[in-house]
Amino acid sequence: MDRRKAQTMLEKIAGLLESMTAIPAPAGAEDLMIDYMRKAFIEAGVSASVDILGNVVACVRKARPGWPTVMVIAHMDQVGFVVRKIESSGYLRLSRLGGIPEKSLACQRIIILGEKGPVPGLIAAKAHHATRPEEKYRVLPIDEVFVDVCASSAREVNEMGVAVGNFAVYEPHFYRRGDIVQATSLDNRAGCAALLVLAEELAKRNFGVGLYLVGSVQEEFNLRGILPAARAIQPTLGISIDVSVASDTPDLGYFGDLRLGGGPAINLFSFHGRGELNGVLPNPKLKSYILSIAESRKIPVQRNTFFGGLTDASYVQLEGPGIPCIELGIPLRYTHAPIEACAISDIKSCIELLISAVMDLPDRPDLSRGVN
Repeated sequence: MDRRKAQTMLEKIAGLLESMTAIPAPAGAEDLMIDYMRKAFIEAGVSASVDILGNVVACVRKARPGWPTVMVIAHMDQVGFVVRKIESSGYLRLSRLGGIPEKSLACQRIIILGEKGPVPGLIAAKAHHATRPEEKYRVLPIDEVFVDVCASSAREVNEMGVAVGNFAVYEPHFYRRGDIVQATSLDNRAGCAALLVLAEELAKRNFGVGLYLVGSVQEEFNLRGILPAARAIQPTLGISIDVSVASDTPDLGYFGDLRLGGGPAINLFSFHGRGELNGVLPNPKLKSYILSIAESRKIPVQRNTFFGGLTDASYVQLEGPGIPCIELGIPLRYTHAPIEACAISDIKSCIELLISAVMDLPDRPDLSRGVN
């Protein structure tokens, strides 16, 4: 890719990130992102539909006879909150929607998706001057957190359009300096940006592989929102674009070597052992194929193991007779915090890797297991 085209792609990605990180789309209430993705796919020249669960399914090209079908996935939803209780005093109590870290919550601004529109709120923190010594280093569990919406009674809260069961998200934020973006919900708007640019790039090209791009729902809730789309498409193989934990901060040097700006992660192992025993051990031949594409095209990638996280591929791989899957991760700092950080160049490299992987895939790829 020449320098001018590369810079154009970087600016395109940055613009998409700025637009999409401003869109509130907690799991179960992804509708604004659903509309955004569907329209963006159509503008890229790709047909797109929405299934009954909310997955946006874009068909770039149907497979020629005898050719494989590839499904590339990026989830559209983000972590958030659910209004659990409205106190008589007008304060709100929350439940977590997805893996919200309580240590990040004090004094964070949130947006409640109320019945009459968005309502700003502030997650309260005990006044410093009234904090006892034994409380200074304690993280409040979600059950003890409360939200101030500038109301003095439950009735006033109801009049604002806020009700039990309403969803909420971190207040959107976006800042860019050079290659680095700090923003809300980069997990997984980074993957969504890759999906949209991939659609635009491949809609112009001729190839035999069938290609479906799916913006999935409810990944942060239970990872199973993608399943109706996978069952409808019945792909030969699946590729998930999500995020992977960057280890280039002072607190995570022991965790691994993944860094911003080094290219996308290729997850060679992922596993979540806290209650949800699942993960992905990628198909060996698919793994070798992706690594060989990166090497031959001189696309920077980072070998990675992802312990403590899951992606849509964790369940897609078990559909039907089995679907060989692999996970690509955009290195991300401060995952699930109110503001995360990524490198735009890593998203660009991920797109380049996927373009080559689709274009170079043979008509009958051998993904069989066993010694042969």
